[in-house]
Amino acid sequence: MNKIDPSLPAGGVALRLPPANLEAEQALLGALLANNKAYERVSEFLAPEHFADPIHGRIYQAIARRIEAGQLADAVTLKAEFEHSGILAEVGGTAYLAQLLGAMVGIINAGDYGRTIHDAWIRRQLVDLGEVVVNRAFGDEDAIDGRAQIEAAEQALFDLATRGSAEGGFVTFDRALTEAIAGAERAFQRSGHVSGLSTGLRDLDQRLGGLHPSDLLILAGRPGMGKTALATKIAFGAAQALRAEALGAAPKAAVAIFSLEMSAEQLASRILAENARISADRIRRGDIAQRDFDRFVEVSRTLSGLPLEIDDTPAITLSALRTRCRRLKRTRGLALVVVDYLQLMRPAAGTRPENRVLEISQITQGLKAIAKELAVPVIALSQLSRAVESREDKRPQLSDLRESGTIEQDADAVMFIYRDEYYLQQRAPKQLAFESEEKYQDALAKWQRDMDRVYNKAELFIAKQRHGPTGKIDLFFEAEFTRFADLDPDHHGDDIH
Repeated sequence: MNKIDPSLPAGGVALRLPPANLEAEQALLGALLANNKAYERVSEFLAPEHFADPIHGRIYQAIARRIEAGQLADAVTLKAEFEHSGILAEVGGTAYLAQLLGAMVGIINAGDYGRTIHDAWIRRQLVDLGEVVVNRAFGDEDAIDGRAQIEAAEQALFDLATRGSAEGGFVTFDRALTEAIAGAERAFQRSGHVSGLSTGLRDLDQRLGGLHPSDLLILAGRPGMGKTALATKIAFGAAQALRAEALGAAPKAAVAIFSLEMSAEQLASRILAENARISADRIRRGDIAQRDFDRFVEVSRTLSGLPLEIDDTPAITLSALRTRCRRLKRTRGLALVVVDYLQLMRPAAGTRPENRVLEISQITQGLKAIAKELAVPVIALSQLSRAVESREDKRPQLSDLRESGTIEQDADAVMFIYRDEYYLQQRAPKQLAFESEEKYQDALAKWQRDMDRVYNKAELFIAKQRHGPTGKIDLFFEAEFTRFADLDPDHHGDDIH
């Protein structure tokens, strides 16, 4: 039977064999059989499925199993094991094991052979992935449109890059110490003694030490508590800090806000209203005087140079968010990612989680992976379950997080925003509920005292923090401008920063 020359065209297309290096596979297996210490050079990244020849994969698996069990793995012991399992003939018999020993070049080359095998496996995966992309593009899966196909391909490439990496390993303690000292030096030299990126809120910076690369922070609360307003304040504060650090030059990095609920224009209006101290509702209705409009324009000029990027794509997928963050980091630099909010996101295109808990788990794990890969802090907003409303004390707890197990587990910090004023307003006494005018007035007076006590105040609870203390932070909140600021308790909110 004549063999087909791979270089010759077949039907107009060159026939190409999948990438493989069988000689390297034989040489590595021979080195392992000759000296089991060679296994240490490849065990961290090489697996049986990485071998192009399945027989080589089975032999490698048997060698690895014996070595990790503290047993000798050579041609004699493997022959006995394969005979006992009844697969000696399948792996080529005694003659092939002897042939492998003859193919050994030296254990010093084992690491290089292992990486060659691994690289060929990655290339085969890329070929398979390319075939899937081509078949989908030709319409094999009509349910997935073109844009979703791009996202599915990006997700598959990311998974391969994560799963297929032969890099990594230990960092020397000396290097780790150097990086720790550099972080301490940054905190010492900055006026607020904050090593991370500033949030623009003094007390929150002191508690968190700023926002740190690779951290996933969850900011959660019930509707009406001001989650978006606080996240916007933090993003705005970080952008201001980046601009201040640039000392008049263009900032080296930007803050990315993924606003799944509000449009970019609505979010910009909020930031303008907060800084111009003009109600966003009045701006929207045009209920402003000329001097208010002039103030509005003046503030907009001041804010126009802030390194803020807003993406208001609704129901964005995890893979699309990752791609846009990578692009922004490459083109402009990236310092912080804010996602508003978690439950409105979709998992990566092409994945079909079995239930909502698994879906949220994929999203939170993906956001944590983005934080680590791009070395930036990621703040993700999250809704709380309605269980809060059924309790007398409506202050949130970790168990109130929707799909709480996965969110709490993946996050480096979990924060809850709570405003007593919001709930107290709903409990205003109604005259018809009281027997007499006197009792109604007493109840009204007590309610007014309670309202005065919580007026323009919010509580931020840090319920979990891997790198620091938990506890409560009191903040100032102006509902009219949806504006958060630091609160000085000695001056009852007068000293606002």
